[in-house]
Amino acid sequence: MAEAFFNHYAQGATASSAGSRPDGKIDEKTVEVMREKGLELGGKKPAGYAPHMGKQFDYVVTMGCREQCPITPAGRTIAWEVEDPKGKALEDYRRVRDEVEGKVRALAGELGVLKDGRI
Repeated sequence: MAEAFFNHYAQGATASSAGSRPDGKIDEKTVEVMREKGLELGGKKPAGYAPHMGKQFDYVVTMGCREQCPITPAGRTIAWEVEDPKGKALEDYRRVRDEVEGKVRALAGELGVLKDGRI
């Protein structure tokens, strides 16, 4: 969710994401609630940390992984405590989606890369 929102809202900056235990496909409820916002995730695959190891990042945002997050070289690390809605009701996914969207928009604004426009 965060990667899709950031790449939609940011201009001149990009995000990529990784998970501690990627399943091989994006949760169908996640795809559905993001589609409600006009963002298509179908066909994307979750990635683990391995493809990102050894890279330098300006920012790393963690989302509730605590001790499971690997040490990643970054200019700044930001920890967001965001509930994992996996296995919960669709409304929980929507609530988490909206929370993540708000955090991403705020971060893009703070970084000075928030572009005008809406989904």
